[in-house]
Amino acid sequence: MQQKITPMLWYDDQAERAAELYVSVFSERPGAANAVGPSKILSVSRYGEAGPGEPGSAMTVEFTLEGQVFTGLNAGPEFRFTEAISFVVTCEDQEEVDYFWERLTADGGEESQCGWLKDRFGLSWQIVPRQFNELASDPDPAKSQAVVKTMLGMTKLDIAELQRAYDNA
Repeated sequence: MQQKITPMLWYDDQAERAAELYVSVFSERPGAANAVGPSKILSVSRYGEAGPGEPGSAMTVEFTLEGQVFTGLNAGPEFRFTEAISFVVTCEDQEEVDYFWERLTADGGEESQCGWLKDRFGLSWQIVPRQFNELASDPDPAKSQAVVKTMLGMTKLDIAELQRAYDNA
C-alpha cells in the first residue's frame, strides 16, 4: 500500500547528502536487522538545462527510513528548518539513544535540550527512549512530574537518571 502522506523536506542544495546520511544512520543503527522497514534511497530526480538548479544536480530525493517515505527537495536558500518541525526517534535502550545522538550531531550538528538536537543540515530530531514515555505517563503525578523535571534539565536523555527520578519520587 502506498503511503498517503509523505514529509517533504526543503534544502538549499544538500538533499542528496542529507538522505545519504539519514539512510546510513538508520541502516547501521543497533538492532537495524529488526527494523520495521528498509532505510534506503528510492530515487533521485535531477535538474536539466531548464533549471532552476544546476544541470545534473539533485532536484528531489525520495528515501525511506525504517519504511517511512520522505522526499528531500533542493529548492534554494529561501526557507530554513526550524524546531517547529522535528522527527522523534523512539529508542529501545541507552545504547541506541547514544548512537543516534552521536551520529546526528556529528560534523556540525548541534545539541539542544530535553533530547532535542539539530543535524548538520539544520533538521531537528528528538531522541527519546521508550522508557521516558512510560515513566512520564505514570498515573502517580509525583512520579511522572519527577521524570519530566529531570528531563527538562538534560541535553541528551539518560535512561538511568530518569529511572532514578521515578524511583525516588
